[in-house]
Amino acid sequence: MTLQPPDEDPAGIAQLEHALRLAEALIFASDRPVPAQRLQELLPEGLRADAVLTLLASRYAGRGVELTEVAGGYAFRTAPDLAPVLTRVVEAPRRLPRAAMEALAIIAYHQPVTRPEIEEIRGTSLSQTTLETLLEQGLIAPRGRKEVPGRPTLWGTTPRFLEQFGLRVLADLPRREELLAGEGQPGFAGSTGPAP
Repeated sequence: MTLQPPDEDPAGIAQLEHALRLAEALIFASDRPVPAQRLQELLPEGLRADAVLTLLASRYAGRGVELTEVAGGYAFRTAPDLAPVLTRVVEAPRRLPRAAMEALAIIAYHQPVTRPEIEEIRGTSLSQTTLETLLEQGLIAPRGRKEVPGRPTLWGTTPRFLEQFGLRVLADLPRREELLAGEGQPGFAGSTGPAP
């Protein structure tokens, strides 16, 4: 298909194609999921980012990489059916220790939560090293202080947490019943990171 110059393009096809290329380049170059609003700022008036992203996603559907909504934005991810094949040849990110995964799960489901509350739920103490590991990886962040004696720090998850676990929003976390039902099955055993 040959595109016409914009002044000879009454249907706006050239403008739409340019917007698609712009969205594709922005998402590809970004190290974090790109919010629709960020794309909207770059688009000419009259083009909606959500429409451009929907069309771009349909163009990538069924390909080796797909446009996926994750962590409040859009990112290219390996097609789900190809990810298991690639895990054999692509270096996987370092897995979190069990204590860190337990603390992270408690924070995700109970946030904002203090360290003593995490320890109470876990039934054991939580080392400062574990919190530091989660902080260094950008999975948790302070969310203020609780108004009780000692004013302990409140902890919550970050957009990086959503990205790491492939979630659009926290509401996408599996419910407790789903986790208990799938306990004997492979799956949510830990972070595998974003698809390559």
